[in-house]
Amino acid sequence: MHRTSHRVVVIGGGYAGTLAANRLRMRADVDVAVVNPRPTFVERIRLHQFVAGTGEATVDYGTLLGEGIELVVDTATRIDTAARTVRLASGRALDYDHVIYAVGSTGAIPSTVPGAADVALHIAEYESAQRLRTRLEALPLAAPVTVVGGGLTGVETAAELAERRRSVTLVCGRELAPSLSGPARRSVARWLSRHGVTVLEAAVVSEVRPDAVVFADGTVRASGLTVWAGGFGVPALAAASGLRTDALGRLLTDETLTSVDDDRVVAAGDAAAPSGQPLRMSCYAAGPLGAQAANTVLSRIAGTDPATLDVAFTGSCVSLGRRAGLRQFARKDDSAVNVYFDGRLGAAYKELTCTWAVSKIRREARRPGSMVWIKGGARPASAAPVAASS
Repeated sequence: MHRTSHRVVVIGGGYAGTLAANRLRMRADVDVAVVNPRPTFVERIRLHQFVAGTGEATVDYGTLLGEGIELVVDTATRIDTAARTVRLASGRALDYDHVIYAVGSTGAIPSTVPGAADVALHIAEYESAQRLRTRLEALPLAAPVTVVGGGLTGVETAAELAERRRSVTLVCGRELAPSLSGPARRSVARWLSRHGVTVLEAAVVSEVRPDAVVFADGTVRASGLTVWAGGFGVPALAAASGLRTDALGRLLTDETLTSVDDDRVVAAGDAAAPSGQPLRMSCYAAGPLGAQAANTVLSRIAGTDPATLDVAFTGSCVSLGRRAGLRQFARKDDSAVNVYFDGRLGAAYKELTCTWAVSKIRREARRPGSMVWIKGGARPASAAPVAASS
């Protein structure tokens, strides 16, 4: 009987983690376990649909993970780098030769805004999305809903709810959809205006109440439900494990995605900060980062030098309800250009993107090593997290 000799624990079963786990099967002597707190895969880029009741957002792992990969439904609480074990909330410990750190991102509701953490709900994780959906189902249709955050996640959430005839206010700390080009922003603004969304730009929320939102200028607006989509955070696992992180908590790595503290820990997805210059938090980046992380581990097993990070962006897309959307094109460094398309073609492209995000994981399960991506990008020295869903 063939005996596996390399144990890899992938922490996180999202877009990056599942793809990395499947890619590790390029070698027959690698034993892979995926640790994830939920028994099903969450399509985070569909959570706004789930909240509005226009779609579902979970997929059976049995259709995504390749043969032989162990799914451990549990929560990692510590990476013990000295003992080479991942400690779990259940008390179990998993031995490893290598770890792929793919814990993803979470909602970030600031504790500095009175009432926000107690009253508002974010849309970055399935459990919070479930609570939002339940609250919406009980909320009268005419009750005002406030979405805080003018990035792409906030836009998609506001649009989905407006199309369901909700009364929505979208609060933008700066301008609407700042990652888009000027013409594309104006296209989004026109759609929101036609569908009755009140857009407040350069507006700062100073307090969230159960029935209202208070602004820094003293204005009080009624709000039967407040959704916080003002950015993302990351789990604290790396810091709790004694590994160095950036200010947001992302694992600090070199350009091969290897932890600067331990060459047996490799990061992927939203929780990675290569050279302190993270890529935009997005499903778009998750696939290449997952593939690159798996390649790094496989290179270390083979005793060869891992390749350095090379990911280029081509733009982003945003859904505007079920019948419209927008595709923004960008330079390889992720800076927007004045080229986009919208309307039904934009909606079709966004749906294709969501479908492809899962399909490429399944393809990697069937043919490990099949994932390819556009290269030749450059990261700006001040790369910052953007609230974007794609």
